[in-house]
Amino acid sequence: MLTRFAAPCLAVCAVFLAACRSSSGLPASDPSAERAIAQVLDDWHNAASLADGARYFGHMTDDAVFLGTDASERWTLPAFRAYCEPFFAKGTGWTYEPRERHVSVERELAWFDERLWNEKYGECRGTGVLRKERGAWKIVHYNLTFPVPNELAADVVKLIRGR
Repeated sequence: MLTRFAAPCLAVCAVFLAACRSSSGLPASDPSAERAIAQVLDDWHNAASLADGARYFGHMTDDAVFLGTDASERWTLPAFRAYCEPFFAKGTGWTYEPRERHVSVERELAWFDERLWNEKYGECRGTGVLRKERGAWKIVHYNLTFPVPNELAADVVKLIRGR
């Protein structure tokens, strides 16, 4: 049984594996696995856009964690499902269009970062980890963020601290 720290630990391990691979001369990621992962992520985003909860949550592991844009948003899968399902039941989803994606694969783990476009929020970034379970790639950790231009960072921090 995995603890509540499992998904963040997997993310740290994935970053560590990436660093080891780049410094050890290990071969690049498997292109067929990268394509399969891209298909999972594309379908996951599409399912959210169409408010298809079964398909959306079907791409996530039972121990998945979703980090939202607010600092308080650390959702386990059951909590995230409880939050999202009322929106999906009304046919309301959200659309994040992938614009650029980088995927790395190491055996049964993969990690990625992607630039996304959302009509309401503009440019966003998603990062995450997938794990291969019973032959299928599943999202175990996802983090959605708003990239802040460096020249605006001090002003953004001031706004947040002033709340």
